[in-house]
Amino acid sequence: MEIESVKCECCGLKEDCTQDYINQVKSKFEGKWLCGLCSEAVRDEVNHGGKKTSSAMDEAVKAHMLFCRKFKSNPAVRVAEGMRQMLRRRSGDLSSSPTSSNKYTSNFFIIIMFDA
Repeated sequence: MEIESVKCECCGLKEDCTQDYINQVKSKFEGKWLCGLCSEAVRDEVNHGGKKTSSAMDEAVKAHMLFCRKFKSNPAVRVAEGMRQMLRRRSGDLSSSPTSSNKYTSNFFIIIMFDA
C-alpha cells in the first residue's frame, strides 16, 4: 500500500494517506480532498442545515472553502474564529451577530505555536 502526501483544498494542511482513503474522502466532498478537521466542519454544517442532499454538501464545501480562504493568511485568527463559531453552535446561539459573540471568546486565550 503506497502512501501519498495530500493537501487539504480548504486549509492547506498536508496529510499522508493511502490512495484508497484519498478517493473515499474525495467521493464524499464533491471531488475535493478535505483534511479531517475541515471534513468535520463541512459535515457539521450539512447536519445543522437540515438538508442532506448533494447540493447541500456542495454548498457546505464551498462555504467552508471561502471561510478558510478568508483566514488562511493568519492561522491563529482562523483557529480562534473556528473556536468562536464552534462555541456559538454548541451553545445554540446561531443567531447572534459576530460582534455580540465576543462574550464566548473574551475569557480564554488560544496559543498556537508554529515550527519555523
